[in-house]
Amino acid sequence: MELYETEEQQVAAIKNWWQENGKAILIGITVGIAAILGWNYWQQHQKDQALQASALYNQLLKAMVENQKDSVEELAVRIQSQFRGSDYAAFSGLMLAKQKVQENDFPAAKALLEKQLASDNKELANIARIRLVRIMMANKEYEQGLKLINAVDQTTSGSFSAIYDELAGDLYLALDRLDQARTAYQSALRNGQQSPLLQMKIDDLTAPEKMGK
Repeated sequence: MELYETEEQQVAAIKNWWQENGKAILIGITVGIAAILGWNYWQQHQKDQALQASALYNQLLKAMVENQKDSVEELAVRIQSQFRGSDYAAFSGLMLAKQKVQENDFPAAKALLEKQLASDNKELANIARIRLVRIMMANKEYEQGLKLINAVDQTTSGSFSAIYDELAGDLYLALDRLDQARTAYQSALRNGQQSPLLQMKIDDLTAPEKMGK
C-alpha cells in the first residue's frame, strides 16, 4: 500500500484513480441497475401473462360447460396463439380436440392432438397420445395406433404405461392377434391397471376355446 505524506497527495491520488476507474464503475452500476429493472419487468410480465391466460382458460371452461361451441373454438385458438408453449395452450388444445370428437370431426381432432405430442409437459403429451390412439381405434386405424404406442418414450410414460398396455391389447385384439393381446393385457395388470373390464378381457382370452384358437 502506498503512503502519502500530505493531504494534497492523497487528493491527487484519488483523482487519478477515479480518472482511471470511474468510467468503468459507472458503467457497471448502470448495467447492474438495468439488469435488476429488466428482471423485475420480466417477472411482472410473466405474472401478467399467466393471469391473462388463466382468465381466458376459465372463459373456455365456462363456454365448454354451456356448450357454446363457437366460443370454445374462438377462445381455444386465441389461447394457443397468444400463449404458445404454455400449459394453458396445451390444455385448450385438448379441450378443442374433445369438442371436435363430439362433432365427429376426427381429422381436426387428430391434428390438434398431434400438435401436443411434442409438448414439454410430458403428462399432457401422454394424455394427447392416448386420446389420439383412441380416435385411431374408433376409425379402425389399428396399425397406426400400435405404431404410435410403440413410439412412446418409456422414460417419460410413467403412470401411463398400464394404459398404453391395455390400449395395445385392444388394438391387437381388433387385429385378431390374440397372443399379443393377452400379453399386453397381462402387462397392463402387472403395471397397476386394475379394473373388472381388464380382468374380463384377460379371462376371455384365456378361456379354453380362445387358447386353442
